[in-house]
Amino acid sequence: MFIHDISIVYYVLIGILGLIVGVFVDWLNLRLPEYKKIFSKEFFTLYLRNFKPKYILMLVTAAIYVALLYFIGWQDSIIYKIDLIKYIILTPMILSALIIDYKLQIIPNRLNLSIFEIGLIFAFVQGILSIHVGIDMLLGSCAGAGIFLVITLIGGAIAGKEAMGFGDVKLMGALGLFFGWKNMIIISLIAFLLAAIISVTLILTKKKKTDEYIPFGPFIVIATFIVMLVPFDILLFILLKIFTLGMYKESEMIVWIVN
Repeated sequence: MFIHDISIVYYVLIGILGLIVGVFVDWLNLRLPEYKKIFSKEFFTLYLRNFKPKYILMLVTAAIYVALLYFIGWQDSIIYKIDLIKYIILTPMILSALIIDYKLQIIPNRLNLSIFEIGLIFAFVQGILSIHVGIDMLLGSCAGAGIFLVITLIGGAIAGKEAMGFGDVKLMGALGLFFGWKNMIIISLIAFLLAAIISVTLILTKKKKTDEYIPFGPFIVIATFIVMLVPFDILLFILLKIFTLGMYKESEMIVWIVN
């Protein structure tokens, strides 16, 4: 049986891989906030010995892996294969960033640095295959970090307090090495849109106060997964429709993408 010309066996295998990686994500969530080593014998002697499965986390990770295989596929083009591999590697790290930031309002520097280091490797590999793609990834890092750094500095100056954590700035800079500058703009727009909708909802339902801090990392991660799974032109069209109140025409979008 095949789905999208891919044997169902591969979906089962990547789903199982996702379940295993979900366990590793839970381990990351325990170790990173305490600045402890990830690759340690304590994983076997302490964690696995007292292992309590986080079924939701494991199933979410497995579902993301299956979705990546379905939407990206395993095509003949080496570019698509690299995209699938790098997203599989990136997924547990940004899932950990989402959970840690949601619970503790921090994104550990070690985690951001790991994402950046791995992103550099993939940007180098893709740069060998196509110099234009490599340059795009480097520009993506500058765009991601630059957008959020400006917002952080201006927001802090206006509000008189930290408007956004520097962990978010570092995360966006690291992610730029995976996605390129155009996708980083899309990720930024989706993240701010989600943050606005959810924040207003929480305030109106009185679950959060107007002066209460809401971590932004989870919105970045959710936006990143959306960009992984949905084609760029579809996301661009939807966002332009939203931000222009439906007045943007598809023909104008085609010209923008081409340029």
